[in-house]
Amino acid sequence: MDIQLIEKQLKALADINRLKLVACLKHGEVCVCEFVDVLKISQPAVSQHLRKLKEADIITERKVGTWKHYRLVDGLTPIVQTVVDELEAISICQCNKEGSSCSS
Repeated sequence: MDIQLIEKQLKALADINRLKLVACLKHGEVCVCEFVDVLKISQPAVSQHLRKLKEADIITERKVGTWKHYRLVDGLTPIVQTVVDELEAISICQCNKEGSSCSS
């Protein structure tokens, strides 16, 4: 296991907003537009948090029309998977629910 990757991933997860993003993504793919409503922060701030998670190989993105959709990467490192599993009890995410603020 790459100790530098683990360090990068733990640093990326050491932020409440990024933990909330990961909690949302635990339930499946989410459009970037939905995160603004969930986190109550600006689109640029959401993008910066997503960038850090992506650089840490925790999430991946795909483009759908003009929107980007994010999901957790397959095969997370065991320590990150443990954190994700512990986020099960957090119910802050309203993503993937009816009334999404964007359309695919």
